[in-house]
Amino acid sequence: MRVISGEQGGLKLKPVPGKQTRPTTDKVKESIFNMIGPYFEGGQVLDLFAGSGALGIEAISRGMDKGFFIEAQHQAVQTIQTNLTHTKLSDKATVYKNDSLRGLKAVISRGETFQLIVIDPPYAKAELYIKDALEKINGSEVLERGGLIVCETAASSELPHFEHLSIIRSERYGETKITIYERVNVVEESS
Repeated sequence: MRVISGEQGGLKLKPVPGKQTRPTTDKVKESIFNMIGPYFEGGQVLDLFAGSGALGIEAISRGMDKGFFIEAQHQAVQTIQTNLTHTKLSDKATVYKNDSLRGLKAVISRGETFQLIVIDPPYAKAELYIKDALEKINGSEVLERGGLIVCETAASSELPHFEHLSIIRSERYGETKITIYERVNVVEESS
């Protein structure tokens, strides 16, 4: 596992010890960033269910100004911090040890906004977790207009459509499916 491209391209990343997380393969990660970038001119990335932090770190390496990493598992949080230190990106990152959906709610309530949100939950409950996260994102201003959401699921998963989020691309890579949403309009404030 490594950073594919950008400022930290080529640096190795540590996986989370044990079998509780499933790292995104370098091939899939490279394909994701070729679809959505491949490089960025600033902005913020939110990495939900962050695992080792590899997807958020890749986004920062490719030009995002800052990354927020939300992960509940203690060993994974330690791995994210180790990977950020190794890639010299700690000053561009905030790591929260929290349930990803509660963490998402917290960044929404703080008024944070993102140009990119990555959602890569455990495959066993991916559709449910992603649907819950997308509902929260759809009903808030956390994703900027034109911002993207990358969802990683099992190849058989089907994700829903939303009023303010449009599926712009869906690709399969063996057992993995990548679905990309774009914020198409903003949430109207109720009076």
